[in-house]
Amino acid sequence: MEQTTAPSLPKRRGIGKRILVITLLVLFLGLFFFIWWRYYYTYSDGNRYGLLQKFSRRGTMFKTYEGELILSSVKSNVNTPIASEKFFFSVTEEAVAQKLNNLQGHNITVHYEEKNSPAFWRGDSPYIVDSVKIDP
Repeated sequence: MEQTTAPSLPKRRGIGKRILVITLLVLFLGLFFFIWWRYYYTYSDGNRYGLLQKFSRRGTMFKTYEGELILSSVKSNVNTPIASEKFFFSVTEEAVAQKLNNLQGHNITVHYEEKNSPAFWRGDSPYIVDSVKIDP
């Protein structure tokens, strides 16, 4: 009796594992890129000048520094703002926060970076102030 054997096919072990690993890697990199773009990418930066009206440290679980700057566009003869808008911002650096805490009621210029979205551990605003300058 002769035994006939079927022609052997090449073994394809690990293809499913390889596809799974590549899929997970692509998903991980996509998630990483999305989080970076959403919370860490700087959309814009610039300076704002105005009167520091309010600055406080607040939050339930994550204490953050939050501030409010009055940007006056039109002033009257007695140097009081007639038309103004508010600029809300957050501060992450302790040294900048201490400086701002002592400057309430003064005209200042702040440099900010705008992120695409606010992050709960960084503050309520997408505007993050990283330096402050006192103006006379």
